[in-house]
Amino acid sequence: MPKIAIIGTTSWGITLGVVLAHKGLQVKLWARTEQEATELRKADSNSAVPSNVTFPSRLSTTSSLSEALADVKAVILAVPSQTMRQNIKLVAKHLKESILIVSAAKGLEIDSSKRMSQVIAEEIEPHFWSNICVLSGPNLSREILSDLPAATVVAARDEAVARKAQRLLATPKLCVYTNTDVIGVELGGALKNIIALGAGMADGLSYGDNAKATLITRGLTEMTALGTALGANPLTFSGLAGLGDLMATCASPLSRNHYVGVELTKGRSLKEITDSMTGVAEGVSTTLVAWNLAQRIGLGMPITEKIYRVLYEGVNLQQAVAELMAAEARHELTGRKWKLFSLFRR
Repeated sequence: MPKIAIIGTTSWGITLGVVLAHKGLQVKLWARTEQEATELRKADSNSAVPSNVTFPSRLSTTSSLSEALADVKAVILAVPSQTMRQNIKLVAKHLKESILIVSAAKGLEIDSSKRMSQVIAEEIEPHFWSNICVLSGPNLSREILSDLPAATVVAARDEAVARKAQRLLATPKLCVYTNTDVIGVELGGALKNIIALGAGMADGLSYGDNAKATLITRGLTEMTALGTALGANPLTFSGLAGLGDLMATCASPLSRNHYVGVELTKGRSLKEITDSMTGVAEGVSTTLVAWNLAQRIGLGMPITEKIYRVLYEGVNLQQAVAELMAAEARHELTGRKWKLFSLFRR
């Protein structure tokens, strides 16, 4: 029976552990301390687990990394993006040739502006690089834990590696598609969190569905422009890791990024909001990284710019939206240093 190790006691890490254990896999969930591992064993008292969900017998927790990674087929890193590097450094000592390395994080590293697969590659031996996969899609953990149907995408440079991960991760209620555009799948999962912050702001300001639809649609185009500039296939952003994840995150009250956007409209400070949360709203740090990347390559990203100014420069929400709506409109597939018009023009 295949064994899986999950690094990260986030809600998404716990969700994947429960789902894969129900499938029949032996899953070890690694906690940093024995106290945390003990608390996790009491699923009914854990806020990340709905009251009607219990840990399957095949899911166990441990604070021993060597125990968690012993004889596993795959290790899933479901950790906040800013802690990915320190976690993969620990895992690297235990890797073997046959172990799949799956990133389930949706963010970009602040210091380096790198995607998670790049961070992982820098901390492991080169002969393990072909085993790196990334997992992304419209995957709200509460819905998946409640046994509602969902789909996701696993991407690897080698299609055979992606299919190997697909077979391991797919369940009757979780459909797993494959892709070889690692850049696009990762950037889709990370950049949509920026737009979700904006969608939360629009909802908090009661701007209506027309404005929200405009924000989401223009946001998707902006995501695609940056992704294309960084080497992604633009079509990936019309798939589950792009449009699919964007729709779910912008529409659902279960989204942490949407929540932050709404709370900002109530006059709360960003620090107050994030300090009160049990999980990480990845869009906050991703906005900073995406804005820096856009500045570096001279790419126009008006929505990202406005959200950056709200988060990091204290610009008034209503002022930022007014400036955005007052911007001169051109062909919707053109922008400063965008390649989209030439790609999609007929």
